Amino acid sequence: MKYSIGVDMGGTNTDMGLVSENGNIIQRRNIPTNAYTELEPYVRDMMREIQAMVEEQRVRDGEAVNLEGIGIGAPNGNFYTGCVDNAPNLTIKGNLDFGKEIHKYLSVPVVLSNDANAAAYGEYVYGGAKGMKHFIMFTLGTGVGSGIVVDGKLVHGSTGAAGELGHNILIPHGRKCSCGREGCLETYTSARGIVQTYCELKGCPVTPDVTSKMIGELAHQGDPVALKTWETVADQLGLAMANSVTFSAPEAIFLMGGPAQVGEPLLKPLRAAFEKYLLNIYAGSCQIRMSELRANEVAILGAAALLKMK
Repeated sequence: MKYSIGVDMGGTNTDMGLVSENGNIIQRRNIPTNAYTELEPYVRDMMREIQAMVEEQRVRDGEAVNLEGIGIGAPNGNFYTGCVDNAPNLTIKGNLDFGKEIHKYLSVPVVLSNDANAAAYGEYVYGGAKGMKHFIMFTLGTGVGSGIVVDGKLVHGSTGAAGELGHNILIPHGRKCSCGREGCLETYTSARGIVQTYCELKGCPVTPDVTSKMIGELAHQGDPVALKTWETVADQLGLAMANSVTFSAPEAIFLMGGPAQVGEPLLKPLRAAFEKYLLNIYAGSCQIRMSELRANEVAILGAAALLKMK
């Protein structure tokens, strides 16, 4: 059996998993990303955990582990260079060449891309997009990411940074975005954006105790402000999704992330908004679907799936 390593590099923690060919995570390890300010000790400790997983599996199997490689999903990950380029939410700064550092420890292929691309390809290899050639993944969380698959291949563009649909400007001169511009989709449909919309409708200040999860719970209880919040978010996201269809004519658009888990308070008005804004030549051609990967596995599986790219 072949195995692969999936690495999810988050701003707080780095999660690693040994993944079997059929998409089962056999072992998991993690280290705190934010405990490091330099790449070399970070990779040293990451590789210590990876090598421990490989050795443990060798003992279990009674033979050498056939390791396909290491896939990494990271913020600002560049598929072409194998580097993480100045990610603002990482304590390790600069252009981080992971392939070069990892090869000091292990001579296996290393594939790196941004975390949303990894999630999309994980859906393609192991999830609900299996067998599809054209789809888009939107990841809703602290930010809004996206991965675009056309003809069975991830779209990377000329710079390796294609597919940042969360930074399409939805409302000119709108809310200030972390990217430095104003009115990006992320500022309205991320978890933080949802909270801001709720507080604006409620007429209350944004405080740490107000979360998108809480707003979801209130919506299920019939709270009118919470329901109005999700209807507003659905209209904004539905517009962005309909616009994305004109770019690549996908068979489906997948949603994942905490805010998407609210269910029908978002999905019912989202389907209506999507149909309202969709160009008529695409009517009926694109489904809205939830990711079929478990939330606590998608990042590792997505990273490991990057090794399957041809």
